[in-house]
Parts: sequence; structure tokens; C-alpha cells
Amino acid sequence: MKKSVVLYLHMHQPFRVCKYSVFDVGLKSDYFEGDKEIFEKVTDKSYRPMLALLEKCLNEQEGFRLSLSITGMFVEQAQEWAPDIIECIQRLVATGRCELLAETYYHTLAFFYNRQEFEDEVRMHQQMIKDLFGVEPKVFRNTELAYNDDLAKWAEDFGFTGILSEGWDKILGWQSPNWVYQPKGCEKIRLLTKNYRLSDDVAFRFSDKSWVEYPLTVEKYIDWVNSDTSRGPLINLFMDFETFGEHQWEDTGIFKFFAEFVRRWCSDSDANFLTVSEAISSMDAKGEVSMRETVTWADTERDLTAWMGNAMQGEAMSFVYRLMPSVLESGDETLIRDWRRLLTSDHAYYMCTKYFNDGDVHAYFSPYDSPYDAFMYYMNVVRDLRFRAEKNHE
Repeated sequence: MKKSVVLYLHMHQPFRVCKYSVFDVGLKSDYFEGDKEIFEKVTDKSYRPMLALLEKCLNEQEGFRLSLSITGMFVEQAQEWAPDIIECIQRLVATGRCELLAETYYHTLAFFYNRQEFEDEVRMHQQMIKDLFGVEPKVFRNTELAYNDDLAKWAEDFGFTGILSEGWDKILGWQSPNWVYQPKGCEKIRLLTKNYRLSDDVAFRFSDKSWVEYPLTVEKYIDWVNSDTSRGPLINLFMDFETFGEHQWEDTGIFKFFAEFVRRWCSDSDANFLTVSEAISSMDAKGEVSMRETVTWADTERDLTAWMGNAMQGEAMSFVYRLMPSVLESGDETLIRDWRRLLTSDHAYYMCTKYFNDGDVHAYFSPYDSPYDAFMYYMNVVRDLRFRAEKNHE
């Protein structure tokens, strides 16, 4: 059996709540701002150059393959502000060597709050992928790679053949992330787990000059990947698309590193790339994996505390989900769209009050001065949205 790299990249941009004061409630329903500027900046730094590089790799390296997941909000912003991005992804998919995955349209954690909303968003996402790219996703990835046994069973019943999760040592124990597994309580669906060490070497440590292994050369990384195949033939490299050009800037050499890694790996007759579906169908399940408690790919705890770890986050999400009946019954498409944009996991993430390295990461992604500002602006917006919903029922 060949050594296989399974490359999966995630593309997402939220709609960010503006600095919405209590005095705006009842007067202003334009909640989001700054997204165009951010999207265009990240497009220039990451989306365009990395998509061009992926297309080049697909054209020049016959053995190269990858998988992508794309949120509905990313697509909406790309269609409005950078339609060439959608066209490039369409070309990648047309090669037959770029697989698109299913997820929630609005990048929400609705599975843990309201199952009906969760399923509605998954169906919306499936339809968007079919309409834009002409394919039907077979593999599911939940928002923030949040996963547990119940989700796997739901995905199997929903018709998916595969699902992704974090390959967390605390859960896997002696088992390696480098195999295909069967989720506990399931019969047909298969699980791929992220090789977080090798993924994070690129996604987080690549440009860290304090890292003992800095600089990370292609030769060194290939040695590590080859060495890790002793634990199993699948190296599941799962990371954010923005790793390339945004989190790791072009001047770090990240694009050159990636291109050379792909070239070198494809030149090895004993190695290849696989899409997630190809990886799942390439072998029988090595064994069964159970994750009774939810595991994610965020923070040192790898759980849901990045979004549900404090009282502010709990109050905000409880408040917004309680509006679901009145919002949906209104039939007001703009109101429903705004409400769903407020379900996006990023909003709760900005309210996280963790310290040390995890806190630094949250602060890096947040557009607000503090988690408390994020909470205040968000709650003011939700109060206005409730006001609009009540007005619709008068």
C-alpha cells in the first residue's frame, strides 16, 4: 500500500457584527460591516495566490489531489467581491481531483443547539454546492471539526459515507490517526482523523522563529511524513485555507514550501495524494473509535470551550436560538438571513476569555478590543433582531 497524503483545506469568512450600540436598537438594522475590506485583503494575500498554486499543481502533477470545504457565507462574499475565486474553484472541481465536502451553510454549531436548524443548513449547503459546482458531497465535516458519536450516527443516517474529526491523543490513545476508522454505533460511515502534529507544523509553527525546529524545510518535513507512515499509511493534513498567505505570509516561503512538497511527494513512486473519499474507500476500517464527548480542532483542550466556555457565550447563544420560531414564522427572508448570520460560530469565539496562547489566538482573529465588547455589540444586535421579529407579528 502506498503512503498517502490526504490534504483537506477549509474556506470560510464570517459576517462580522459592527460596533452596534444600545442606542441603535430599533433604529438601525444594518448589523455587519468591514467584511468587504477584510475579504479583499485575504483574497489578495491567500485565496488568489493559493488557488492559482493549487491549479498549477493539478495541471503539472498528475498524482496531486485535494479536498475543500467552503461555507455558504464564503461563497456569498466571493460572488459579490471576487467572483474569479468561484470560477477558479469550479475549474479545480472540474478536474475530478478536487473533492468538495458538506458542512453547515452558515458555519454554525447548530448540531448542539437545534437539530432542525442544523439539518436545514446542511441541506442549504448541499444545494449550493450542487448548483455552483455540479457535485454532491459525500463526506461531512462539522463546523470547527466538532465531532462526537452522535454526530457520526446522524451523518450515517443522513446518507454520508465519511466524516472528519480531530485526531486527539486523549481520545485515540494507542490508536494512530493514520488509518480509516469506523465510528462507534455506526455500520457504513467511515471516519478520518486529523494528524494534528504534522498539520500544525505547517498551519501554526511554520514561521515561528522560537520553534526548536525552525526553519521547516521540505526535506525535513518529508522525512517527518515518511517516518509517521510507520504508524499507518494515511497522513491526514487538515488545516484552514488561510494558512497559506494569511496566517503564514508569503515572505515566510510558505507557497514555495507547499509547491516543492507537492512536487517531491508526487515524484515518489511509493507515495500519492488522495481525496477524502478516495482515502475512505482505499482500505477497510482499522477499528472502532468512540468520542462520547465532543472533540474539536481548536485550542489546547480540543473541546467546545472556545465557543461555550463562559457565561457570556452561553447567554448570547441561548438568546439568539430562542428567537428561531418567531424569526422563521415571519417569512421575512432578510430577517431570517440576518438571524442565521448571527448563529455563525465566530461570534461566540470572539467572546472567549481564555488566557495565554489560546487567548492570543482568539484575540488575533477578533475584530473587537475585548471579548466583552464582542458580547455587548452582539447582544444589542440580537435585541434589535428580536424587535424586528416582534414587529413582523403585529
